Amino acid sequence: MVNTVGVRLGSKAARLLARLGRIEIRPGLTEQELAGVEARFGFAFADDHRAFLAVGLPTGNGWPDWRYGNASLLRSWLDKPVEDVLLAVAEADFWHPGWGARPTRRSDAVAGARSHLTSVPQLVPVYSHRYVPAGRETFAHPVLSIHGADIIPYGYDLIDYVHQEFGSPQDRTEAERQVVDATVAFWADLLSWSNQEG
Repeated sequence: MVNTVGVRLGSKAARLLARLGRIEIRPGLTEQELAGVEARFGFAFADDHRAFLAVGLPTGNGWPDWRYGNASLLRSWLDKPVEDVLLAVAEADFWHPGWGARPTRRSDAVAGARSHLTSVPQLVPVYSHRYVPAGRETFAHPVLSIHGADIIPYGYDLIDYVHQEFGSPQDRTEAERQVVDATVAFWADLLSWSNQEG
């Protein structure tokens, strides 16, 4: 069952984006189209992300075209966060502490990381290299900016994200930043790792 709070949050973010007038927005995805995307790619949109796309489908450079987009391009977009972690394992010696001892050989480390990454939350592109976690009956996830192994929160929810990316950035309290760090299993650990590396 879709959460009404999540629907309101996603709808409000979509209306804000439309009001800002910087992005071309086409008619939103129908329930049938949303279900088709989820079946085709094997994930479920978070309730707020689903509502965001149902109100209006942002189009143009950087926006995933869930209606007419190339399937292999969309698949590579969905796979990119995990592929970036694997690259960090291979080239930057990243290793998650929960994975046990890191294998000595690089190829074994990459294979082990790939195995562990099959159970991390799926991230879904919102725009460019900005992602939110997938998951029906979930909402208000932070929007993560993922570029290589550099991961930062770019909005504590979709509304804040739209303000940060397309409107006038809002001030964030320390408590809001901590909520971001605490709400995305596994990926929050990479926030800490990329901060240490930077």
